[in-house]
Amino acid sequence: MPDWSYHSIFKPMLFRMPAKLARDITLFTMGTLSRMPGGPLVIRTMGHMELTSILSGELAGVPIAYPVGLGGRLDPHGTAHRAMAQLGFGFIEVGPVTVQAIQRDEPILREVDDEAIVYPDGYENDGADRIAERMQRGSGHRLPHFFRLRPMPGRTPEQALHELRELLVKLAPYASGFYLDALDEGWPPEQAAAILLQAQQLAGEIALGKPVLLYVPLDASQAALEALAGSGALTRCQGVALGEAVRQEGGGSCVAADALGASLSAVRRLRALLAERQPLVACGGVHQPQDARELLAAGADCVQLHSGLVYAGPGLAKRVNEAVLYDRLCQLPEAKPYSFWANWGWMYLLGIGMLIGGVLAWLIAASSVLLPYDEVFLGVKRHTILEWNPRVLHFMSHDRITLAGTMMSIGIFYTQLARHGLREGLHWAKTAVFASCVVGFSSFFLYLGYGYFDPLHAAVAAVLLPMMLLTLRGLSDRPSRKPPGFLNDRIWLRAQWGQCCFVVMGVALAVGGLSISFIGITGVFVSTDLDYLGLSPQQLSAWNDRLIPLIAHDRAGFGGALFSLSIAITAAALWGVNKGEAWLWWTFLYGGLPGFTAGLWVHAHIGYTDFIHLLPVYVAIVLFAAGLILTFPYLMRGTGRGAE
Repeated sequence: MPDWSYHSIFKPMLFRMPAKLARDITLFTMGTLSRMPGGPLVIRTMGHMELTSILSGELAGVPIAYPVGLGGRLDPHGTAHRAMAQLGFGFIEVGPVTVQAIQRDEPILREVDDEAIVYPDGYENDGADRIAERMQRGSGHRLPHFFRLRPMPGRTPEQALHELRELLVKLAPYASGFYLDALDEGWPPEQAAAILLQAQQLAGEIALGKPVLLYVPLDASQAALEALAGSGALTRCQGVALGEAVRQEGGGSCVAADALGASLSAVRRLRALLAERQPLVACGGVHQPQDARELLAAGADCVQLHSGLVYAGPGLAKRVNEAVLYDRLCQLPEAKPYSFWANWGWMYLLGIGMLIGGVLAWLIAASSVLLPYDEVFLGVKRHTILEWNPRVLHFMSHDRITLAGTMMSIGIFYTQLARHGLREGLHWAKTAVFASCVVGFSSFFLYLGYGYFDPLHAAVAAVLLPMMLLTLRGLSDRPSRKPPGFLNDRIWLRAQWGQCCFVVMGVALAVGGLSISFIGITGVFVSTDLDYLGLSPQQLSAWNDRLIPLIAHDRAGFGGALFSLSIAITAAALWGVNKGEAWLWWTFLYGGLPGFTAGLWVHAHIGYTDFIHLLPVYVAIVLFAAGLILTFPYLMRGTGRGAE
């Protein structure tokens, strides 16, 4: 469920449901997908969160790949932790955890205008025993778990300390670290500080070597912070996790976007009290990448997400990582782009070759249609076919011109991805190009399905294949230095709808390409084809038994090329849409025009205008136009507070 599908399809439906039901359905669906064979790969592919050592670090001595954590109450049963682990999180909070389970029947509420979630009880959880059993079965991922330990409501300090000991014993085998949460039990600040100090000592004995961070409520008073500092509980801990929720009058707690101001203020106060080596995790108010940037600039070392994922979408972790990566890259010297002949230039030339080949194929298909070796294979000349049934030649022209337009579109995508993607070392561009190339070159074998060997296609493949192989030389990944989108503004939201249009179009073209290839190597014709020709397959074979193999060769080749193009389009739509990437908008525009123009023009030219036959083309054109319109402001201008 990436952001483009979340905002355009799923969020409108989910927000019509009760909050708890919507949450459970979402987490169950994601969790189920992650447990299916290949499920984690699908989730990673959709999100495409790239690993980079620039983002990796430590949280209180625990190695983490990203400075973004997942809040515990967002998925209290761990249903989708395996799926969430693929989305760019570096660690996961589990909890709050109490000795006994705490359940409430009151509904969870959404306050959409304020981007808030109101929980009836901040303590609600499955209890230590059940959580320990779940962890014993395995989480299905390798992210560190930080357990947030809380005493049961209404406990005395002595009872709370006993319960914290019990929690440490039960959960230490599965924990990478702990958050100690006991500051909002209503005890005097000095007494709470003393209990936490003793709990730290217990953790050092029971969970040797595992860090303990104090969990400081977001609305903790200055007196409580001073008591913590005075007792040594603050300075002797291995870090602080600043809470995400504000307590509500009458009970319950609220997690919301407007917690950012309180979080920034508390981060600054805590950073002034903490030693430089002590990490600080800010858990509240992160609803867009800019919020995380401000918290990190104020002194936080990591951020943790909760309500932001509900309102901004599951891609928020990735977007935060990209924003943090950009800020860190700005502090590093800029690497030189790869040289033309070292690698990317060969893919650029391959794209130009495809473009030129498409132009030549169009000219031939619009004039003679058949090449000399086609006539040799058939054993008849072009004029003989025209005299027998001119629509046969027109039909072949239709297949070959659509193939030519597709080749031109592929050539434009390859040149653009090479020049703007491979040249900068962008991993997603490399993945898109090579996946498309592998499919394109493999589709050559479809030409042999009916025993027809095309020497021209073989020669072209022999020339272009080495260019792809030469591109692989010394091509390593580099993160982009362009500023990403920092805000959840209107143009970003519109771009999610446009991105959805492009992805759906790419997937539809992939289905179309596979279908055409399958038809080409099996039945060859659909019913509307035969209606246009006015002939049956038997009549075609009776006139010339090599005619259908030649047509099948064209159909299979076009289907393979269309599938190859669809991969480039879908990958670019999934991974490349980012603020200010104007070149990608022009790639979609110029890359789409030849294919759509060829498809519409040739059908009108030969009179093959059956509505059902052309309906997929009309739908694709609508998606294409909508995608261009909706992504234009974001890709071409992309403005917003915090952009450099």
